[in-house]
Amino acid sequence: MNDPQNCSETEKSIEQAQMAAAPLAARPPQRPLAENAQSRRTQIRPGLKRWGPIGAAIALVLGKLKWLLVIAKFAKLKTLVTMLIAVWAYGAIWGIPFAIGFILLIFIHELGHGLVLRQQGIPAGAPVFIPFVGAVIAMKDMPRNAYVEALVGIGGPALGTLGAAVCLGVGYGTQHPFWYALASTGFLLNLFNMLPVSPLDGGRIAGVISRWLWLVGFGMGGFLFYKTRSPVLFLILLFGAISFFKMLKEKNAAYYEVDIKRRTSIAVSYFGLIAVMAIGMWLAEKPLQGLT
Repeated sequence: MNDPQNCSETEKSIEQAQMAAAPLAARPPQRPLAENAQSRRTQIRPGLKRWGPIGAAIALVLGKLKWLLVIAKFAKLKTLVTMLIAVWAYGAIWGIPFAIGFILLIFIHELGHGLVLRQQGIPAGAPVFIPFVGAVIAMKDMPRNAYVEALVGIGGPALGTLGAAVCLGVGYGTQHPFWYALASTGFLLNLFNMLPVSPLDGGRIAGVISRWLWLVGFGMGGFLFYKTRSPVLFLILLFGAISFFKMLKEKNAAYYEVDIKRRTSIAVSYFGLIAVMAIGMWLAEKPLQGLT
């Protein structure tokens, strides 16, 4: 038999529970975080669409921005990783401090190419370092003509020579042999790249001055290979020969049609830069001669 007092207390407890549950029942169910993020995106996009094509373009850029950031980070990471590998490889021979300086000089050289490529509107990848070979920047489009190709080719040695000259200036200021050695190596690095053999920078420049300079380059390269037996130089000469015979077969005369004013300016810049490099290397070597 049930007690009326107990029944009354039970009914009050039920009523209180119902009153507490009422606000929860009225509240809409919470959506997952992914649905909330999607909802926010859909709320933003209609707002941008009110701006017409400009808003649609902004929405597209915002949607692809994260992928652009990933690609940019990857490109920079690729450069950084290959730089560190090159520092480790050269450091095993010359020591880490000199290896860092040498890699930075190569980077400055490649930066010169990159600046000209950007100025000429030619898309290119990030520099990739290859130990005991150097570094490369892959062009994603061909230059419009041989003159533009020569500008790209001369940009690297020009800025690279400036970097070596800075090291020479620091050497004179500190009288430390480290900087003289680094300067001498920098001048030599850029001077070697001026050899008129494709795919070296000198080969790209020589096409504007005279394509027959490539034959002079093969003769000079062959002599250097005879003296050094360098496998890297052998590969350069091999690829250069392939490019030379490909050029003769294609006979793309229009590509090499450059007016005399531009041809002369490139020739003066090319031979003048070689002279500056030779003088700079001589000045950097003089203080080191007493140390040997």
